Amino acid sequence: MDFLAHTAHWQFLGLLVGCLAWILTLATAGINEWRLWHVDDVSVVTSGVAWVGIWRACFNSHILTEAESCQSVGISDAFVPAEVKAAQVMMVLAMLCGLAGNVGGGLALRLVYFSLEERGKVRPLFLLTGSLYVLTGALTSVPLVWNMAAVLNNATIHFPPRFHLPAAPANQQVGVAIGLGLFASILMLISGMLFLCYRHVWRSLNTPGDPRHGPWTPSGLAEGSGRAKEDVRGRNNPSFHADHVS
Repeated sequence: MDFLAHTAHWQFLGLLVGCLAWILTLATAGINEWRLWHVDDVSVVTSGVAWVGIWRACFNSHILTEAESCQSVGISDAFVPAEVKAAQVMMVLAMLCGLAGNVGGGLALRLVYFSLEERGKVRPLFLLTGSLYVLTGALTSVPLVWNMAAVLNNATIHFPPRFHLPAAPANQQVGVAIGLGLFASILMLISGMLFLCYRHVWRSLNTPGDPRHGPWTPSGLAEGSGRAKEDVRGRNNPSFHADHVS
């Protein structure tokens, strides 16, 4: 089949979905609301709720100098639990893999829609893009599920005194970041499957001297055009007979 563009509509949709999922993955990594901590002592945490993310913990206070007090959470800090450290590493890897998947999908679709001589690279690029999207979804979902399990088990975090947060909250809730991240990981997996399920195999129908089939090179087109003109000029019309000439 000469027109691969007619076979890649689902992959084009997969690229759009993958780009959207990658943006949502970036938002998930940046949002602080991975865990909602409800505290009983509101002398400092006057809002009664703290937002604990993978990069920092924040709460509103009328006692401190700043209305919103935030303290950064580093991977080298001893008090940081394993699920938060894993989330810091895996979310960064997920963002990089998602970006690479978007680039690979864009290059593959460019070959589909605009290239005539490099169609053999389409299938490997689709496989690479799909694999990167699936890997991105897996890297995103693992820390999200791990942190969600910690919230449901009311796991503690022994914050230093500068955080003004207790080691164990009154209760915890799953934050909006976890729900957003799970949605992004599902979209990533769907996009990856769309690329991996591409089964079209282009078969070259090359015929020497036939310009209707590839490869479409300037010399081949010129040769085919000249042959066509020669056939038109040198071949008699079978429906024309000399006796019809008056």
